[in-house]
Amino acid sequence: MADLSVELYGTHVGDLVGTNPRAFDFRPSVTGRRSFGLGSTILSEAVPLEAVPNRGRVARRRNFFTELLPEGDQRTYLAQQAGLSEADTIGLLSHYGRDVAGAVQIWDPENFGEPRTPFTTPVGDDEVAEMLRNSRKYPLGNIVESGKSLLNGVQTKIVLVRGDDAWLRPGDGFPSTHILKPQLDDASSIIFDEEYGSRLARLLGLADHATSIERFDGLATLVVQRYDRSPSSPDGRIHQEDMNQALGAGGVEKYQKLGGKVSLQRIAQVLRSAGDSESLVRFARLNVLAVAVGNLDMHAKNVSLLHPFNEPRRLAPAYDMVPMAHLDNDHEMALAVNGVYAHGAITADDLVTETDGWGIRDARALVVGALEEIHALADREAPLAQAWAGVQSDVMTFTANLLAGAAVGSSSRFRP
Repeated sequence: MADLSVELYGTHVGDLVGTNPRAFDFRPSVTGRRSFGLGSTILSEAVPLEAVPNRGRVARRRNFFTELLPEGDQRTYLAQQAGLSEADTIGLLSHYGRDVAGAVQIWDPENFGEPRTPFTTPVGDDEVAEMLRNSRKYPLGNIVESGKSLLNGVQTKIVLVRGDDAWLRPGDGFPSTHILKPQLDDASSIIFDEEYGSRLARLLGLADHATSIERFDGLATLVVQRYDRSPSSPDGRIHQEDMNQALGAGGVEKYQKLGGKVSLQRIAQVLRSAGDSESLVRFARLNVLAVAVGNLDMHAKNVSLLHPFNEPRRLAPAYDMVPMAHLDNDHEMALAVNGVYAHGAITADDLVTETDGWGIRDARALVVGALEEIHALADREAPLAQAWAGVQSDVMTFTANLLAGAAVGSSSRFRP
């Protein structure tokens, strides 16, 4: 296997050198430095395009690329389909790296058929349902002959392209436009709960991509428009990185308690370094929403930074905003709010103190204003019938408690 070529917005920005998953490194190219500037962080906050890469930051460079891979069963099935070991990071990137989160494309120039010519193939509802139901055979919707798509995360999902009058399967690196998450358990309401959380985020101005429930051969499916895709951007992609990548955290370190590399404060520092005060304010509102709806899983891989072509960096739209305080779990936030992990114990004062610590002025006005907006939205926006029966009342109760100066869980069955 040759060094893997790394492209960004159609520019060769560097190469992945070495095949050992614990010893490979990224080497920036002269072309990349000339196109985007010496020291540019357009690829990643953790991977500047340096003339001589800092040896002490090799783990962060390696981590950026490793974090493009999914976790759990999705990674297992991808490895099985490609005939590779799950630990073979370079092999998996070489095989599937033509369509990943963001705008990066990774490929082996010595592989037969490279450079690829992307294409799409129409698929019917029954074919989409089969891919959704059989993730072992079609991991992320990939097929053996031409599947080149990667997407991180644990949840079962596939990626497709929305055509004018049909769904299309991407081949050889065609940029997928939508993520589809199936309801595999008839008793589960999670995709309907996520639709509700996503709708609130969109109405709050924290997202602008479409999210809806559709059915394929009778299978209820959450269809999420990809915010990192745009026909006006080079290759139809907008580059992004999640905060695990930006902060050098790997795998389960996306949870603050498991590694200590991530926190709301550290994410805020990344946004502040981008010089975008609007993104910092949106992140504060996003954090208020997470507490208000009981999204316990807003970890570092569910918060991302966009690196648009010829535009400033900015916070990515909200995604995976799932109300889950009613589920059987530890009822702790993935990222502590003012040092408090227990969701039911968080107060508006905690939100204010946390937000104020990021250097945001009038933190109390921001928090109270966001809570009032969320309460009003939840009052008028009903979830779909298949959502958990108490999801709307939970959001109303949580916001009312916070606005009254009490802890989130003061009047709910989930007491701190």
